[in-house]
Amino acid sequence: MIKLLIINPFGIGDVLFTTPVIKAIKEKYGNSFIGYWCNRRVRPLLEANPGINKLFDLNRGDLKKIYQESFFSGLGETLKLGWEIKKGNFDICFDFSLDYRYSLFAKIIGIRKRIGFNYKGRGRFLTDRVDLDGYSAKHVVEYYLGLLSFLGIETEDKSLDLIVSSVAQTKAQNILSSKGIERGDLLVGIAPGAGGSWGKDASYKHWPPLKFAQVADKLMDKFKVKVVILGDETEQPISDVIINSMRQKPIDLTGKIKLEVLPAIIKSLNLLLSNDGGPMHMAVALGIKTVSVFGPVSERVYGPYPDSRNHVVLKWDMECRPCYKNFRLPVCDKDKECLRQVSADAVFDAAERLLS
Repeated sequence: MIKLLIINPFGIGDVLFTTPVIKAIKEKYGNSFIGYWCNRRVRPLLEANPGINKLFDLNRGDLKKIYQESFFSGLGETLKLGWEIKKGNFDICFDFSLDYRYSLFAKIIGIRKRIGFNYKGRGRFLTDRVDLDGYSAKHVVEYYLGLLSFLGIETEDKSLDLIVSSVAQTKAQNILSSKGIERGDLLVGIAPGAGGSWGKDASYKHWPPLKFAQVADKLMDKFKVKVVILGDETEQPISDVIINSMRQKPIDLTGKIKLEVLPAIIKSLNLLLSNDGGPMHMAVALGIKTVSVFGPVSERVYGPYPDSRNHVVLKWDMECRPCYKNFRLPVCDKDKECLRQVSADAVFDAAERLLS
């Protein structure tokens, strides 16, 4: 039995981008054992994936926080993590981290074949690598699947996977019912944030919340939809602007839904309106229609995948867009014009087409 370790310490979108890789490996090696090393925040999105046999949920960022609280606790967690992964006796690892420390660790614990990207020379501990300056020519999923060539694996199924457990579905249904949402209601979600992985730079991906409010009001007027606002607790100020600007009040679930339940809430939607961020990719993986607004980030590289008429991306092309390149975001001297120029009417029209 072949044993493989997948390493991806990043956020929701990046983790979902690896799910076609998992499916392809399982298709090629049906009895393979797959371990997945992720961060603690995204673990709930992988727990129900039938292709994953073992999860390790502690990345460098998680460990850094533990070390800041207590050096000895950090050391203990580091040693525990290392021992648990070493016990897996993995033959191969796919390292998507772009950080030499993960492949160095894999080498130290005896994983002989280490496959990944050589980004800025950081792939020196990889045995099989692809030189990379950044993701630009194609979607990230295509880059990830390209690494399978080192195992002679090809695949036609490139769709994202996100499995919702029955427990999560029950919790979501109870939450929605408590808010007056019944089966058969036309339900539209709005995710006006941009994901935790961007931190303080997330605002560069925010379409103006007042425009979300305008679209929501028009949808409620025309289609009698119910609108639910989604986001984590740090995005409450954005949600508050939307709620306080609307004539008809939506249901605010900002900061009230844990990540293990959020996919089940999204699965209950008829449509999701969002910025470029994790909830949009979750909706795509769940087969939920989306309208998303992209600003500094290329939709060709980070947009809904695969392409589908059920996923509409709206953008305003400028000479400087997309400006997020090679994992760098320059200071915007145009006051996010590429986002501001996308009109509420354009988003409403796209939503109308998908709901009709």
